[in-house]
Amino acid sequence: MDAHVWMGSTKIVKESYNELTSPYDGKVVSRSAKCDVADAHNALQVAHNAAKIAKKVPLHQRCSWLHDVALRLKEQREEFARTLCDEVGKPITYARIEVDRCIETIELSAQTMRTMHGETINTDAMPSGRSSLSYWRREPAGVVVAITPFNFPLNLVAHKLAPALVAGNAVVLKPTPEAPLCAYKLASLFIESPYATPDALSVVYGDADVGGALVGSDIPRVISFTGSVGVGNIITKTAGIKKISLELGGNAATYIDESADVEYAANRCAMGAFVNSGQVCISLQRIYVNSTVYDEFAFKMAQATSKLVVGSPYDEETFLGPLINDEAAQRAYGWVQSAIDQGARALSDVKVEGKMFSPCVMADVRDDMAIVCEEVFAPIVSLIKVDTVDVAIEKMNNSPYGLQFSIFTNNLKNATKVIENCEAGGIIVNDIPTLRFDIQPYGGVKMSGVGREGPRFAIEEMTEIKSIVIL
Repeated sequence: MDAHVWMGSTKIVKESYNELTSPYDGKVVSRSAKCDVADAHNALQVAHNAAKIAKKVPLHQRCSWLHDVALRLKEQREEFARTLCDEVGKPITYARIEVDRCIETIELSAQTMRTMHGETINTDAMPSGRSSLSYWRREPAGVVVAITPFNFPLNLVAHKLAPALVAGNAVVLKPTPEAPLCAYKLASLFIESPYATPDALSVVYGDADVGGALVGSDIPRVISFTGSVGVGNIITKTAGIKKISLELGGNAATYIDESADVEYAANRCAMGAFVNSGQVCISLQRIYVNSTVYDEFAFKMAQATSKLVVGSPYDEETFLGPLINDEAAQRAYGWVQSAIDQGARALSDVKVEGKMFSPCVMADVRDDMAIVCEEVFAPIVSLIKVDTVDVAIEKMNNSPYGLQFSIFTNNLKNATKVIENCEAGGIIVNDIPTLRFDIQPYGGVKMSGVGREGPRFAIEEMTEIKSIVIL
């Protein structure tokens, strides 16, 4: 149950711990060591020394390291899924899916690194040049600081650790305080592997003080963070001259065109709005519906939502478990009530019991309501009536966020309009903006962040280009 500190390959047992209780039933499910700024500095120094060795480890060994971790994760699939249920209340069916995706992310990182390469350059291509043997190659950046969130505490950790380590870096991981055991168990698979680079991975816990020490240090070359805009803004201002990758959330939207398959769209939108209790950066929050199909879509969306099971995360039939804490539930409830007070309609009863928040479809929502302006990170979705795709695009773009958008349509011209004009890092046609394939480049524009994840793109973020000329 304890989550110790990994200071490189050395397990450190500290006397002081934070206890974590399940968001579902309040039972103590894990403990994480209380870390301080000194622990952060120690971990960075260990990583600094390890990085000198890590960059010289043969690629085949680094790839074998990742494949070994993936294999052992497969063997412990159910145990890891149960840990996800315990710490963040993720329904067991979706917890297993996250473990499977985590395995794929690790394996894909190894496969990708095997094919990453530079290229030769024709230095005599211009009159000012001359013939030489010139080429460029990728080299590990050095030390990577990885800071991860609670909503996907396995797969999003893997999206940082696997690319960084297979590229030959050393890593200091600071996982979310809401899921310390998930991260500890995954990190332990890396650290205890017979193929591991000694001391290449450390794990420390903490909040702003520890995070600030990691980010502000001169040792790391790369900061990879997934979390809130507020913290991302602080990192940007305090990190100094470093490579920074920030995934800061979004306010995902879709447009239901008059040509769309309305029943299919409603069923998929129910999935996209409420999976993981809406606690997803690309959770569908705003649905712009063409006025000619608005009433039909609203009816079918409410119908699809009513079939979703809210309950124990350990029940195989459960679709929505608890929100991460009471504050999240009360904040979401406040947004719903505020929208109702301003004229919106809830298409089902608004039910909140502790951290359990039933899925809520809001109709007749206006653009100025907080429920569509802010990132709700809860099982709430808003329906807004529009007359044309052009109006929908304008409204989708009227947000400080730009992570992923989508359109449901059978009109190629309208699909092309959304692809060309929506301001987002990703566009999905005929499915929800919540769709993410781990192989794809993933990240946003505007306040949704900078940089991209996905193994190939994370490796690019976590390596440096060296140019060589031989005369």
